[in-house]
Amino acid sequence: MANRLAFATSPYLKQHADNPVDWWEWEPAAFEEARLRDVPVLLSVGYAACHWCHVMAHESFEDEATAAQMNRDFVNIKVDREERPDVDAVYMQATTALTGSGGWPMTVVLDHDAQPFFAGTYFPDRPRHGQPSFSQILSAIAQAWQERRAEVDGAAARIGEALRAGLHQISGPDNLDAEVIGRAVGLLRTEYDAEAGGFGRAPKFPPTMVAEFLRRVGASDMVDHTLDAMARGGLYDQLGGGFARYSVDRDWVVPHFEKMLYDNALMLALYARWGGDLGRRVARETADFLMRELRTGEGGFASALDADSEGAEGTFYVWSPSQLADVLDEDGGWAAALLGVTGAGTFEHGFSTLQLRRDPDDPARWQRVRERLLAAREHRVRPDRVDLVVAAWNGLAISALVAAARALRAPDLLAAARQCADFLWQTHMVDGRLRRASIDGIVGAAAGVLEDYGCLAAGFLDLAAATAEADWITRAEILFDAAQEHFYAGEGRWFDTADDAEALVARPSDAADNASPSGTSAMVHALLAYAAITGSGAHRDLAERTLAALSPLMSQSPRFAGWSLAAMATLDAPEIAIVGPQGQQRDDLERLALASPGATVVVSHDAVDAIALLRDRPAAGGAPTAYVCRGHVCQRPVTSTEDLVAMLRAE
Repeated sequence: MANRLAFATSPYLKQHADNPVDWWEWEPAAFEEARLRDVPVLLSVGYAACHWCHVMAHESFEDEATAAQMNRDFVNIKVDREERPDVDAVYMQATTALTGSGGWPMTVVLDHDAQPFFAGTYFPDRPRHGQPSFSQILSAIAQAWQERRAEVDGAAARIGEALRAGLHQISGPDNLDAEVIGRAVGLLRTEYDAEAGGFGRAPKFPPTMVAEFLRRVGASDMVDHTLDAMARGGLYDQLGGGFARYSVDRDWVVPHFEKMLYDNALMLALYARWGGDLGRRVARETADFLMRELRTGEGGFASALDADSEGAEGTFYVWSPSQLADVLDEDGGWAAALLGVTGAGTFEHGFSTLQLRRDPDDPARWQRVRERLLAAREHRVRPDRVDLVVAAWNGLAISALVAAARALRAPDLLAAARQCADFLWQTHMVDGRLRRASIDGIVGAAAGVLEDYGCLAAGFLDLAAATAEADWITRAEILFDAAQEHFYAGEGRWFDTADDAEALVARPSDAADNASPSGTSAMVHALLAYAAITGSGAHRDLAERTLAALSPLMSQSPRFAGWSLAAMATLDAPEIAIVGPQGQQRDDLERLALASPGATVVVSHDAVDAIALLRDRPAAGGAPTAYVCRGHVCQRPVTSTEDLVAMLRAE
């Protein structure tokens, strides 16, 4: 018999609808039930594409005996971190503080006031490697609740107070610190893996936001090496395009196979801007992956593809030499050598991930092989898709598609970005406020958080720059007004949840980037783009105050502040308007303008009064013309690529 989650919006919650656990959603009634029964609340947080969430669900939540124990001794709440990032943020802070690490599945036990007193991540169904079983953990917590209640209450009160005191951004100086960028680059060099690319050892996550910062400040050695290594390893799907979540090894060989929208949006934009033959190829293939495998019928983009299929991780993506030979006949041996597929295997059970460590000596042959392997793979059982459309991640996708459309001269990608943006505006905006997520075109009740406002506003402004359509600027203004009214804390600080959102044990406020930009860093990018396009000094001032407050974070922990650093690195980037008839000359001017790191580039057929950067700027003599400004000072208009290059170099 299905539990309460059968009526949930979230695909992750629906995955647990047939568990014998008597799950609740996050709601006041669950805590009232816990008070009436005088039992603690067990909070389980995960997401639909999480491999170890599936493992724990199969081992424990589908087990009748474990479920009976949970139902007897706890009120059990299941939360999707993609739908409720506010709840996730608060209790991930507690989990990290109590255990030294975090991740999903996350298991937290709360008192009746939602204060945590125990936290962990995955627990096995039986004792393993010195770790107690989930059932043993449950028994110990229930016993403590019944027999040592004063200790439990005291611990919960102390942890709750610490959360309320500690969930705030690092407060910085009133003025921007000009030395931040130099210190950040220096620290990143100490953590850079000069042999394999990227930062740190294993597991190794794609450093998209840090790489964009380094690209903007000209640290090309770290950027080129890292982007080349990621694109040629098993992290990248050499057949279908798109990137997996992270590499379990140092050398980018074996990924954790789930594919997330936010990773692929950030990667798409990064490779499109990086350029070169490899960058353009990876950008086009990744855009094709988004369009083919994540795009929903409404024009939005689904949040993820699962890591598992047929009950195992990676089955859809890995190959053996015999499988290559079965599909490719005489090309099988050539493909195995090219793609690093060995008899011993680079993955598990004699299977290998596909790598393309060198360019093929016969590109046409490789293209035929790739098409045949991709066609054969389509007959395998596909990983499940998580159809939740998340506002923030779709904002990143809009920006990425616009960047790729401009770099690749691909109008189909610009059209897809516009359709996605229209869908988000029409569906996720309710009574002037943004909602977090939708599925099948129906928006959920969860309120938008700061990252939703920042990422979507940035996407709208990228569309405005590429299309010269002023409506996108107006829509961004509405998002800014709501964000400043409901999220801004003053002195350059932002909360992640609105002032009228559900009150949690603490109000989240974390400016550090994680797998995707923080709400604060996303808002900075959007504010700077708006200021560049409209000339608004107020929005520029707010962005600078926010960056000033982030100076300590950027200086001390640059790997978690890449997006803020990328914004700061281009505070003085040029604002460029290109006006004139469409054609090769205008395309060439736009390409050169976009190559200027961090530049705001607006392109139009003619002057547009509704957009300040285009106002009173005609095409000189009817020819495509570039207007370059920086720091409220504008240069003479130019019509030749040579003059534009000289002007940008002089800047």
